[in-house]
Amino acid sequence: MAKETVRTTPRPFSLHWGSGRIVEEASYAGEHHEPAIQLLEFDDGSLSVRFCYYDHAGRFQRSPLIVARDAVAGMRAALAKTPRLRSFLKEMVG
Repeated sequence: MAKETVRTTPRPFSLHWGSGRIVEEASYAGEHHEPAIQLLEFDDGSLSVRFCYYDHAGRFQRSPLIVARDAVAGMRAALAKTPRLRSFLKEMVG
């Protein structure tokens, strides 16, 4: 298993429709990639969640996130450290 890359938060992001900061991130170093769930806080104060992944060299990948069942426990442990993101996801699933 690869070693998880440490990325500090908050850190900036910029998209075509707005920019802001990644304020929380839960990630897990899996066999093939490092899936991440990020809480994005836009400059206007709105919040969004991004499901993404990084390669093992720490580079952001612009492809769909696929998470295998064997990554669930690692992602759960990572989410335990992100109270705002966990709350946002709980709202999504009811």
